[in-house]
Amino acid sequence: MKKIPFLFLLTFTISIASFAQEAIPFENEIKAFEEQDRSASPPQDVILFTGSSSIKLWQTLQADFPDKKVLNRGFGGSKLTDVIYFADRVTVPYKPKQIVIYAGENDVASGTVTAQEVRDRFVTLFTKIRKSLPKTPIVFISMKPSPSRRKFLPVTMEANDLIKNYIAKQKQAQYLDIYTPMLDANGQIRGELFRADSLHMSPKGYEIWTAKLKPLLK
Repeated sequence: MKKIPFLFLLTFTISIASFAQEAIPFENEIKAFEEQDRSASPPQDVILFTGSSSIKLWQTLQADFPDKKVLNRGFGGSKLTDVIYFADRVTVPYKPKQIVIYAGENDVASGTVTAQEVRDRFVTLFTKIRKSLPKTPIVFISMKPSPSRRKFLPVTMEANDLIKNYIAKQKQAQYLDIYTPMLDANGQIRGELFRADSLHMSPKGYEIWTAKLKPLLK
């Protein structure tokens, strides 16, 4: 009879611990990265890619840049606030040769932020990285024109411009416009660059990213 309260307490404690982990978005994904690093240390002087699903789903990343050492640390669905929160665990520790960031689109898609707020979040991330890695080159890939998020495109474009203007004043920082190349001659979104969900990119979309990014990689 005395075992019942103990088992109940044990189960309750485990449940609380599990809830605490899940209460922090992406904690399990970040822990998986850390476990990978413990199992096999990543190479030094990598080009670190981080951000949301467009990075996470870039499955051909190494093949697209065969002469570079790249490391994918994207976690799908993340916002700039998440990339900021986990920067000390998925960006700074690697002391990368260069950092490539794609983030902000999910912030805009929340419908709760202005373009200025998205820009300010990027500045917070940039500043945080700079404090630990003052000389590491940083590339920000502009937010893309996702067909499923057409209603947010005005904010997306404004936020892109604000971030571009900020980066132009920084050292060792570059802004990569991929928004424009993903439009046709009439300024319409090229549907073939996206998967059926009209959000995530098809291989053709990544081909454009690869071609535009190659000249910027160290």
